Amino acid sequence: MTLEKKDPVEVFNAGNKGRGLRTTKALVAGDVIFTEAGYAAVVFDSMSMDVCHNCFRRQANPHRCAQCKFAHYCDRTCQRAAWDEHKRECAAIRTAGRAPKESVRLVARAMWRMQKHGAKAVDSQLTTLDFLQDHVSDMAADDLKELEDDVQRFQEYWPKSRRSLSKEYISHLFGVIKVNGFALSDQRGLQAVGVGIFPNLCLVNHDCWPNCTVILNHGNQSALDPALHSQRRIELRALGPIEEGEELSVSYVDFLNVAKDRQKSLKKQYYFECMCEHCSKGLKDDLMMATKDTGDKKAAAEQAKEVTELSLKTFEKVEVARLTGDFETVVKLCRECLQKQDALLADTHLHQLRLLCTASEVLSYLRNFKEAAECANRMVAGYAKLYHPNNAQLGMAIMRAGVTNWHAGNIEQGHNMICQAYGILLVTHGPHHPITHDLEMMRTQTEMELRMFRQNEKVYQCVREAALLGQPLSEPVKEQVKELAMAAK
Repeated sequence: MTLEKKDPVEVFNAGNKGRGLRTTKALVAGDVIFTEAGYAAVVFDSMSMDVCHNCFRRQANPHRCAQCKFAHYCDRTCQRAAWDEHKRECAAIRTAGRAPKESVRLVARAMWRMQKHGAKAVDSQLTTLDFLQDHVSDMAADDLKELEDDVQRFQEYWPKSRRSLSKEYISHLFGVIKVNGFALSDQRGLQAVGVGIFPNLCLVNHDCWPNCTVILNHGNQSALDPALHSQRRIELRALGPIEEGEELSVSYVDFLNVAKDRQKSLKKQYYFECMCEHCSKGLKDDLMMATKDTGDKKAAAEQAKEVTELSLKTFEKVEVARLTGDFETVVKLCRECLQKQDALLADTHLHQLRLLCTASEVLSYLRNFKEAAECANRMVAGYAKLYHPNNAQLGMAIMRAGVTNWHAGNIEQGHNMICQAYGILLVTHGPHHPITHDLEMMRTQTEMELRMFRQNEKVYQCVREAALLGQPLSEPVKEQVKELAMAAK
């Protein structure tokens, strides 16, 4: 059974993993295997006033629903596009007096969809929420108590005029969402802003070193005529060559943790023991915990223990300083700890990579771009040895490092990194995603600046300094820029 004729996938029995999806033809990196519109989706509680409840784009001044005063939209066009999905929610929020937590809202939206369109909303849907695993029987006591509270809140929120639902069925839906909910990102793919349920995606099993990735395409609701709107949907994309008949997989967790920690996280959140090749063999664990060869293994082990304890304490102090906005202290803590780490930890050690990431971000915020670029370059070098070459996290890290180098005046390295990131994100996000468009513009801009740098470094540095300081160019520099532009033509 396939999604559609154009979608080269089929459901199969994946053994201990239950059902799975496999491809019915050979695929190459960047292929879109299938797309799927969300069955139901909601914005996170914490983002409810900053993100459009229809297309999930971040907005500086969103338009608020005048009736429930909870939902926010890009504009009235987006609001009209969302009304069919929001109108029952709107009435329920007005009756309740306030909006419930996001999980309750998501279950309610799923139920309203089910009552209107049935369990199978579209022909291409391969499974229903009824047949997805809920793992309620596997939940710990604390999780069951939270589940019981959620069910009670749902019953208080669910309209009394609607058909009543059993506690068992409501519990099932909450369990399904807990283990199958997919985080939805903003239009730049930089921050999770909501959660949705995508039944067909739920059939794609986990692997810590997957052959696919999932991105959110926000669609286009800008046209006045709703008939011209395109839906918000996820895209399952191939990360590399996939043979016909091979199982499709995505990663439910970030790879940058040792195998036992990934397994622990997966067991807690998704209730299964990961036995993928990277977990069962501990692949790359040695790199993630690697230390430098000092010649004395016993002394090195003791020093590694001390540095690990120092790193963990530093992470705690850094978090406190960041929350209070004391960024100078963050930089000081990072420098001191990195100095200790450099003597012993390898460039792929997780503690060092975490600290380099924090240092780079904060130094960039403080406009110390030179040091920020040094930290970012070291971080990316470590990531490249650990991540899959087409991993989206790697691509995003290289993009940020490229921008930091660009701001630091390292135009050649910045341009090369932006080009490298563009190549990765073309695979993971495709050519039409907003972040890929951003990278294309950056690539064009840095290419132009690199040409100027090679023609006249002094003029380039003058232009760069003026741009960073927000100052106009002097007349002599303007003339030189014009001459360089004419020569380029």
